[in-house]
Parts: sequence; C-alpha cells; structure tokens
Amino acid sequence: MATLILVFLTSFIVVLYSTPALIKVAVLKRLIDTPSEERKIHKRSIPTIGGIIIYAGTLFAYALWYNIEDRIYYDKILESVKEFKLIIATSLILFFVGVKDDIVGTAPVKKLFAHIVVALVLVLMGDIRITGLHGIFGVSDIPYWGSVFLSIFTYVVVVNSFNLIDGVDGLAAGVGLISCCAFGTWFIFANEYPYAALSFALGGALLGFLIFNFSPAKIFMGDSGSLIIGMFVCVLAIKMIEYPIQQLTPFWVKVSKPVFAISALIYPLLDTLRVFIIRAVKGQSPFTADRNHLHHKLLDCKFSHSKTVIIIYIFSVFTIGASVLTFFSTAPTISLFTVMFSGLVFLALVMRLNARKAKSRHSHTHAATTH
Repeated sequence: MATLILVFLTSFIVVLYSTPALIKVAVLKRLIDTPSEERKIHKRSIPTIGGIIIYAGTLFAYALWYNIEDRIYYDKILESVKEFKLIIATSLILFFVGVKDDIVGTAPVKKLFAHIVVALVLVLMGDIRITGLHGIFGVSDIPYWGSVFLSIFTYVVVVNSFNLIDGVDGLAAGVGLISCCAFGTWFIFANEYPYAALSFALGGALLGFLIFNFSPAKIFMGDSGSLIIGMFVCVLAIKMIEYPIQQLTPFWVKVSKPVFAISALIYPLLDTLRVFIIRAVKGQSPFTADRNHLHHKLLDCKFSHSKTVIIIYIFSVFTIGASVLTFFSTAPTISLFTVMFSGLVFLALVMRLNARKAKSRHSHTHAATTH
C-alpha cells in the first residue's frame, strides 16, 4: 500500500513542478491552440501539448516504484513483464500520433489506423482481450474470433471516447482521474498491485495536470494526453473484467465486473454513443467535430465551465457507486441499464432545473426592464 502512495505522489509531483516549464516552452515555440473555429469554447490561445508531461509522469512513477520481485510466482513475473513491455510499446505509438496531431494535425483515418494497430498488438500479442460478457445479455463465453473483434472494437471506442470529451477545461483529466481511482481501488481489493500501481501513477499525473487544466485552463492535454488516458484505462478495464473471480473476496465476486468497468467509463462511453448516433442520423461522419456533446448541452444551459465539469464528476462518481449495488442483483444486464438510466436521469434533471432557473431570471430581468 505504501508503494502505491509513493507511485501516486511521484507522478503528481513530477507533473506539478514540470508543467509550468512546459507551458513556457509551448508559448515560446508557438505550440498553442488558437480559437479559430466556431465550435471551440476557449477565447484565447492556450498551449496544447500537456499530454507530454502526463505520459512522462505516469511512466516515470510506474517504472520507478513497480518492483517485479514483489511477485510470488515466476510465471506471474514473466506475464507481468511481457504485458508491461507491450503497454509501453503501444502507448508510444499513440503518444507520437497524438503529438503530431497536436503540432501539425493528423487525418482521422491515420489516427484510426494507429488505434487498430495498437489494438491488434495488445489483443493478439499481449492477449489482453475480453473473453466473454460475464452474464451481460445472458452471454458468458464467446468464440475466439468474437473475442478478438469485440476487444479491438472496445479499444478503438474507449480511446476515441476520451479524445472526444476533451472539449471543456478539466473534463478529460478529471474524468480520467475518477476512472483511475475506481480501477486502482478495485485492484487493491483484488491484491493485483501492478495494475493498481498503473492506475495510481496515471491518477497522480492527472491530478497534477488538473491544477493547470481546470477552468480557466493554462494548458490543454491535446491528443497526446487524451489518447494515452484512453488506452491506459481501457487496458485497466479489460484486465479487471477478465480477472479470475477465484482470487476475489466474496463481496467483489458478487459485484458485476463489466458493470463496474462501464460505470468507471460511463461519461466518455455514453457521450460518444450519443454523439455518434446523432451524426449517423444526420448522415455525417462519426468523426466530424460539432457541439452536440453533453458538456456542450450543459454549457448551453448557462452553466460555467467549472460547474459543468463538477456536474459530470458527480455523475461519474454516482454511477460508479451505483454499480457497486450490483452486489444485491443477480441480473447484470438489468443492473447495467439501471445504472445508465439513473445517470441519464440525473443529467436530465440538472439541465432541466437550470434551464428553468435561467428562464426565471430572464423573465425577472425582462419585467424589471419593462417597468
């Protein structure tokens, strides 16, 4: 446990003390994002390569404190080292794709190709894949080809979902932090400390970055950050879903692992699904940028950037807490839809109440002006 605290604090301190220097370099070299498009919310030029320090802080803390000699069995040591090597190798691909996109731009097709390459390496070489639905929709095991297809699809969706929600100050970093804390806590209870260490290494880096990224943001993470967050949390989610129940305590055996994983990623997944459906109905490319995201809708309800992200933070924590209640349910599918529906109701009520409040303020202002 002490090692996990050191991992978290190390990545946090590295990012906290290195980000100001990165901001200065980005400004001097003009590595900034200018509000040149109507859909962009910020009104001033802001450095957009913050993902560099998130990635560096995460890897530094994880590599510094993770000791494979703590593993008990030799085969587990070999498996852990192999997975660590593949995670580093594939994350480097996404990192450099993201850096290129932040600086000069990258075509969506090329980014999608990189996602698929990364997914193929992790699934086929690392065997980090979803082998079954664990009771969701009444399905347990699935054939190997179905497992490979579902796992690749999951990687692509999760990685892109974090990229798509990076549209409000502090949103992707905060949601990523909540996801990392959820996965890290789960892996602690499962006594799977290497993945708990990875969770808290990324979580510490995101907390340090959030100090500079929360509204008003001094720096953006860019694709170099959002793609890395998406990949790491996707690996964590799959490893959690596939973790042997024989090694879990009786309580966590009864908590649905897929429901908990989806709940930890609920906002990016839900928002991406919603946006893709809207774009498909309109006959647009799913990768076309627009203002149909849920965080845009909250902003349109006259919430500030800070209140918008805090509402989404609460929504994320609420759904994670609700997923733990699957302990009392024997139907994972019903639990999944109950968690998602309750979260949507929460967001709808927040927007409805604030819209009424804004309308009431407008009526009072209009009446005062008339008098």
